[in-house]
Amino acid sequence: MRVLQLGKYYEPYVGGIETHLALLAHGLQARGVEVEVLVHGNGTRTVRENVRGIPVTRVGALLRALSTELAPSLVGELSRSYEVLHLHAPHPMAMVAYLLARKPPHALVITHHSDIVRQVRLKGLLSPVFGAVHSRAAAIIATSQRYLDTSREIGEFRPKVRVIPYGSDLHQFSPLLKDSRPAHELRSKCGERVVLATGRLIYYKGFEVLLDAMRTVRGHLLLIGDGPLRGALEDRARRNGIRERVTFVGAVPNDRMGPYYGAADVFVLPSIARSEAFGIVQIEALACGIPVVNTALASGVPDVSIHDVTGLTVPPNDAEALALAISRVLDDPALAARLSSKARQRALERFTADRMVEETLAVYRRVARSGTAQEAQARLG
Repeated sequence: MRVLQLGKYYEPYVGGIETHLALLAHGLQARGVEVEVLVHGNGTRTVRENVRGIPVTRVGALLRALSTELAPSLVGELSRSYEVLHLHAPHPMAMVAYLLARKPPHALVITHHSDIVRQVRLKGLLSPVFGAVHSRAAAIIATSQRYLDTSREIGEFRPKVRVIPYGSDLHQFSPLLKDSRPAHELRSKCGERVVLATGRLIYYKGFEVLLDAMRTVRGHLLLIGDGPLRGALEDRARRNGIRERVTFVGAVPNDRMGPYYGAADVFVLPSIARSEAFGIVQIEALACGIPVVNTALASGVPDVSIHDVTGLTVPPNDAEALALAISRVLDDPALAARLSSKARQRALERFTADRMVEETLAVYRRVARSGTAQEAQARLG
């Protein structure tokens, strides 16, 4: 089976969807699937390369506006041979290119990673395109039942939606990282109460709320990631009088995250908008046996780490509640131990990369070579 993965970016770009796409590509390849990846690149020139055994085409763009690349050459790239095209949305340019392209006989599968939340004008302009592409899909994948239940964008396509949660490489992330030398070195620098958070430094991640919460938390924050808000967040840390207790680490590749998870006593996902559809980093923290403090968003976030089972869940955009939850975990060793013991168990039971790949491959097999979306839907049902 030939499968083309159509996404926005690919490693070494750091992000949750990019981590998922790499895991999926390698997992499929290990199961005998011919996989190619088609994404945007940097600059105007299209580049073809091999990334850890996966053929990757990075398409050049003429310009970028409203967080969307204008890449006309994407249309021609979709004419290559494949049986299944797996589109990772939201991806406006890919949807337009799909409608314009002369494509081989194939089945279209879409993973709906997130609604378009903030860009209301863009969402309105894209609505006809969105509907046209999704009506052509043989199957749509949602990453959590809660997100499916609360999404207006895919609600009307519910009969052909399958819920497949993200997975993580649990060999790479485990409680054994706590005993590693790099983790011990980090703890010696930061102290015995280490708070970890990671993600792009952008609006919906809620890191400004976390920095406000840290004013009353006795501990050291390791904030991993980069993005347009870095300068503003550093200024906020200084204004809050906590700059010496916050380390802005910058972007860290996924395969180098081990020491940070090993050093952490609590992991925090302080997101404030449903643009945070899932929070894949929560899985990595759970796999390492780290209690998670997350927020009660109308998305998959609170379904990953469960309140009072593997962590604590607080209202979004509430610095006081966030601080109290973080401090509870740091101050109560018995609570932390109970949450930690369930964290790894939940990751193993629900969020392995193998399970995610197998369930996705099962969808491909059911829809491959079906002549229409209706026939594929009948096969899925």
